[in-house]
Amino acid sequence: MQSKNLLRVICLGFFLGLSLAAISNLFAQSNTVPQRTDIDNKYKWDLSHIYPDWETWATDLARLEQLMNDYAALKGTLAGGPENLFKAYKLSDELDMLAYKVYRFPQLSRALDNRDNEIAARMQQVAILFSKFGVATSWFSPEMLAIPRETMEKWLNEYESLAPYRFPIENAYRQQKHVLDEEKEKLLSYFSPFNSTPGDIHNELAVSDMDYARTVLSDGDTVVLTPGNYRRILAGNRNQADRAKAFEAYYKVFTNNINTHAAIYNGILQRDWATAQARNYNSSLEAALDGYNVPVAAFENLVNTASKNVEPLRRYYRLRKKMLGLETYHGYDGSLPIVEYDKTYEYDEILPWMAEAFKPLGKDYVNMVREALDNNWVDVYETEGKSTGGYSANVYGVHSFILMNYNKTLDDAFTLAHELGHALHSRLANRTQPKATADYTLLGAEVASTLNEALFLDFLLKNTKDPLEKITILQRAIDNIEGTFYTQVMFTDFELSAHRLAEQGQPITAEVLNDLYEKIWTKQSGDAIVFDKPYGATWARISHFYEVPYYVYQYAFSFAASSQLFEQISSPDKKVRSAAVERYLNYLKSGGNDYPMELIKKAGVDMTTTKPFEAVVNRLDYLVSQLEQEITRL
Repeated sequence: MQSKNLLRVICLGFFLGLSLAAISNLFAQSNTVPQRTDIDNKYKWDLSHIYPDWETWATDLARLEQLMNDYAALKGTLAGGPENLFKAYKLSDELDMLAYKVYRFPQLSRALDNRDNEIAARMQQVAILFSKFGVATSWFSPEMLAIPRETMEKWLNEYESLAPYRFPIENAYRQQKHVLDEEKEKLLSYFSPFNSTPGDIHNELAVSDMDYARTVLSDGDTVVLTPGNYRRILAGNRNQADRAKAFEAYYKVFTNNINTHAAIYNGILQRDWATAQARNYNSSLEAALDGYNVPVAAFENLVNTASKNVEPLRRYYRLRKKMLGLETYHGYDGSLPIVEYDKTYEYDEILPWMAEAFKPLGKDYVNMVREALDNNWVDVYETEGKSTGGYSANVYGVHSFILMNYNKTLDDAFTLAHELGHALHSRLANRTQPKATADYTLLGAEVASTLNEALFLDFLLKNTKDPLEKITILQRAIDNIEGTFYTQVMFTDFELSAHRLAEQGQPITAEVLNDLYEKIWTKQSGDAIVFDKPYGATWARISHFYEVPYYVYQYAFSFAASSQLFEQISSPDKKVRSAAVERYLNYLKSGGNDYPMELIKKAGVDMTTTKPFEAVVNRLDYLVSQLEQEITRL
């Protein structure tokens, strides 16, 4: 079962840890991008931790293909007894561990320079091999599920070696009605190479082949509007006309190709609906949630609770407008600090802070933080051709690799805290769980990262003596709730509405998608922000929409869970605090040995209620009030 989904597991693993704060982080105090040779080795990944050279990688690629053939040869043996089923799962584990390394080495190498076509060709080699394997192993799930459930329960209870596979096996039987017979599974597997094609096309259009716009600012400087430079202008240029000009030029790159983006996204929507129907689901949403066993009602609780509680957010917008002295408040005004505070956070300076901030989680956790920071787990700075944003990519049997584009900002410091959460989640899960249950879900991943952010925020607020810095940190905390919770709910609402258009057979054009996004934006912001028409094309640049359907709701879910966990871990009652830490560390160690919402519940948060989402709203209201008080004092 696990090996059948090998390509999906590896590819989804790439997206674990995509940090909202990290998206489009910028390096420069100037408009130039350094070469990789300009960066000291201590700030760069050491990919020799995976393979010393490409020859060794090629040897393992060949061995992976042989193991795949060995796995395919097991067809027809599963019903022979629990020993045969164990043999298949054991070989699946070996395949997965090897596949992590074989996939990650070219994937991470290309992330350092997306212009390298030779490495891109090696990635295609891996993709072709995984696709071939998917076709050759489409027999596994139908064959296993042909074994009566009663027989399987007997095997699980009596054959001890199957114990590590109990959860994936029971989960497979839970989803049995969505698994087709062997011939139909084989037929669907032929189309698997095309599933990622729309996302690949979008990446090439929006990243590899992007011709960034240029604009001349009021000081006469011509700026190339890379994602980093664009964010730098929005966050640092106090001339609203400059921000407006940069916004119009930046979005023009997307609006000029808006019909192409719409055609690509329509391909995503039609693919998702076709797959859902083929597997006997009533909707794309139901299909997307079923893998994690998330109730549709819980998803609806998230969207409805956030949508009905937007007044604290609008109050913040009105406060920003007043403090910035603006006659009208626009989306491109949302990143500008409300006070002048130009402190930079040198990378080497913040490293000891990480260890201090995470002390509430115990000595072992802090030691792992130091291990990660001292041993080339992090690729720190932006260089020419390097992938934008940030993420943590786990390599089972090695360690995680954290991609950054560090620019000495407060956001960058939080990004490092965020990605360390993912890296250490993987470290603890890999150390504790057998391979079959070491991989945690996308939904569970963001709990660890956002809790780390909460701990880091708490550390900063307790240790700053500067009132301007405190206001800046409070603003960052509020912005984080806006970006990680409210914005993700807005994206979720858009994604759900767009998929429903496809399910209803409605036309999906650029105009339709722009209008849909404007409607959802306005529902959240009201009249607190002026809606500028180019923002309607935001859907064209959000990479998550093209990579993994219904990914973004998980940020908001996880943020709500981590908010409650932080309250428990920060309790003034030592017993409550100690018990909460123990539950949380057990959560990290559990990896994927249960459904994510069940694991979160064991950690102390019930996501089937509205309480976690209401807690975020209450937290936002409190922080906005604190910000108002600090501004009054100032």
